[in-house]
Amino acid sequence: MPASPHYQPAPRYNALGPDHADAVEPARFPTRVLRYRNQRWAARVGLGDLDASEWEAHFARFEPLPGNFDRPLALRYHGHQFMVYNPNLGDGRAFLHAQLRDPADGRLLDLGTKGSGRTPWSRGGDGRLTLKGGVREVLASEMLEALGVDTSKAWSLFETGEPLQRNDEPSPTRSAVLVRLSHSHIRFGTFQRHAYHGDVKALRDLLDHAVENYFPEIGDDAGRPAAFLREVCRRSARLCASWFVAGFVHGVLNTDNMNITGESFDYGPWRFLPTFDPSFVAAYFDHGGLYAFGRQSGVVLWNLERLADALRPLAPAADLAPALEAFETHFQAALRERFLRRMGLESRAFDEDAALFESCYRFLGESGAGLDRFFFDWHGGRASEGRARSGEAGPRYAGAAFEAFRKALGAYAPSHPERLEGEYFSRPGPCTLLLDDIEAIWDTIAGRDDWLRFKEKLREIEELRAAFAYY
Repeated sequence: MPASPHYQPAPRYNALGPDHADAVEPARFPTRVLRYRNQRWAARVGLGDLDASEWEAHFARFEPLPGNFDRPLALRYHGHQFMVYNPNLGDGRAFLHAQLRDPADGRLLDLGTKGSGRTPWSRGGDGRLTLKGGVREVLASEMLEALGVDTSKAWSLFETGEPLQRNDEPSPTRSAVLVRLSHSHIRFGTFQRHAYHGDVKALRDLLDHAVENYFPEIGDDAGRPAAFLREVCRRSARLCASWFVAGFVHGVLNTDNMNITGESFDYGPWRFLPTFDPSFVAAYFDHGGLYAFGRQSGVVLWNLERLADALRPLAPAADLAPALEAFETHFQAALRERFLRRMGLESRAFDEDAALFESCYRFLGESGAGLDRFFFDWHGGRASEGRARSGEAGPRYAGAAFEAFRKALGAYAPSHPERLEGEYFSRPGPCTLLLDDIEAIWDTIAGRDDWLRFKEKLREIEELRAAFAYY
């Protein structure tokens, strides 16, 4: 592998000891055809100069990266799934392959997998990922990153040549192995596991590891558990607000699908809203709508309460309660900030920002206007009115609900007026990633192995990302 000063290996998880993970062997795949490579992030962390054979060696055969783990680690955790506790979890088709530092900000990064083979936690599964699942995760993480959501990044996707049997796809279906980059794979359920077993020492070790590697600003004092929970609550509230403004439904918000750094990850039955609908459900198996779009913040708070329960052996409930009580305040503040950011507007007074937000979503709820279309049309506020009214959704921008929004909008200045003259806002319409978009992409791949639509959608998402420049 070419040496790069930007590549900074940091295999920190080993320091926790053998009770937190199991060393495993990667699957051996019959074929390895590269379908996606995240060159932008690879270059950022010093792995952009890997040639095709080196990329395959490290991210399909999982040969160790220099200075990193000798063997991958399948992480141990428990979790509440649909609010029912399950002590039989853990990385069943995934492992932690490497850890490194982000040279841009010094933060610790994980390279983790999905579909990389059986582990001690596979629970009878085959340890594999469908190619469609891999394609969906690449697209979801790319779109969310473009919209400014804190998310794992799809790093690599190889098709692996194994026919898989699945109940939710026409089978046999094609197989893949995914690698994703994130700031942590330590889940709420990682803490729950030690609390379940009554292992206070392991719980303390995990907390100390989390603080030292992810929240060093917290320091070393008796208030560490409460300070840790406070930071996780703040980041989780910000994540919920980002989902709301992006119109994103995760679909499976179990405690094992939430991590301590407040990043969205593990994209299964996710969906983006076509129109604003708090009752919208992503997962076909979520019959009661537990994880509906409008319930996500409440579910995340419930999950944080379960994390607080797990921390109880280290701190009294009275010390932990303020962090949970502050969640709603953090969420509401982040909602307004993320909303104004997507609208491309400068903030004004608290009351004005709140009134604009409320009038916007009242209009969206009553009108049935396309969510992506609305934010595309009105980015920059009244400066975009001519473009908005002349577009295909122009007739929807009428009536009392819209007039209330338009009136509130009048006082707002665009935060980045230069964006309105850029390539993205010269398009006839927004970049979307709705169910029909996904199915059209997959149909061409499944039907004739045509990847053109997939690549075109990634180019379109890149235009969106470049326009907003969140990352």
